[in-house]
Amino acid sequence: MSTPERLERIREHEGWLERWRHDSQSCACPMTFSIYLPPQAEAGPVPAVYWLSGLTCSDDNFRVKAGAQRYAAELGLALLIPDTSPRGDDVPDDPGYDLGQAAGFYVEAIRAPWATHYHMHDYVAFELPLLAETLFPLQPGRRAICGHSMGGHGALVLALRHPGRYSSVSAFAPICHPSASPWGEKAFTAYLGADRRMWRPWDATSLIEDGATPLPMRIEQGTADEFLGEQLHPDDLAAACAARGIPLDLRLRPGYDHSYHFIASFIGEHLAWHAGHLQG
Repeated sequence: MSTPERLERIREHEGWLERWRHDSQSCACPMTFSIYLPPQAEAGPVPAVYWLSGLTCSDDNFRVKAGAQRYAAELGLALLIPDTSPRGDDVPDDPGYDLGQAAGFYVEAIRAPWATHYHMHDYVAFELPLLAETLFPLQPGRRAICGHSMGGHGALVLALRHPGRYSSVSAFAPICHPSASPWGEKAFTAYLGADRRMWRPWDATSLIEDGATPLPMRIEQGTADEFLGEQLHPDDLAAACAARGIPLDLRLRPGYDHSYHFIASFIGEHLAWHAGHLQG
């Protein structure tokens, strides 16, 4: 595949939902992503909100389940939705749902057999924006980022590692302290090795503790989330922010779980919040 290939184009809320495939240099394999272009994009470039999905997902989950396109159309925002990992017969995988394909954790893997393909951080931070801002009517550099669970971890880390690259970051039920999470410990050991010092640059709580430049941050967390106690640790991130005097908008939502029902309930508020920062 020498040039990006459009796989799908669907009319939605007077805009267009498209799916594309291209050869990725970062991940050394074909990658798929979806993009929603609001009706305002027909008149000129628009800002973009990047969405990072969670474990077991692809780009399809968010675009089908979240109901975000309606709000994006009203706000004049593009939605850019990458896959969660490299995929293919030649890409290493694992029998577990929480490692390998669909579980890239948005890191730069340095250990075999993952190091050849698992470079989701560079893919999302650099390769995909360059491609998207060339192919589509997007305002260069006008980006916000959002994600869910593993993707919430990825969004926080990307925003904290790259000051000025995103106007704002928000997350739904993110893995806030993966170094203290069974999911994170398994993935980090596989992708990065057993030396926990190598994990800190990929952990939002550690990044804050180590002096990362803050930006507007909002976290939505359901109190009935089955993963809250063992895996997510929003209190750790809140404590790290408080120790440095960094504002963190952490909203605990009574009765909500970890599902897309939770995301669909508040995605409109998140997109409006990002639109405010992008316009500001």
